[in-house]
Amino acid sequence: MPLAEFELVMLDSGEVALQRAGGDETLVTIRFSPDVLDYLDGKHLDVAKSMMDAGIKTAFDVVEEPAVPAESAQSKAHTIH
Repeated sequence: MPLAEFELVMLDSGEVALQRAGGDETLVTIRFSPDVLDYLDGKHLDVAKSMMDAGIKTAFDVVEEPAVPAESAQSKAHTIH
């Protein structure tokens, strides 16, 4: 994906969405449960921004990593928590 500016928007549904600046296509959405919204006490946009920043950084890091040869990729086990 070419470098672009992104913006966070609040959808009518209450979800926080990531879009390209000036666009209307939703790329990613975050939906907080009512319990989490209560817990965050109005700070959910700050949390969503941090989540999106981390996700974008990771996406760029993954794309920039050199490809792993198929033999070594098969021999490694990965645990996702």
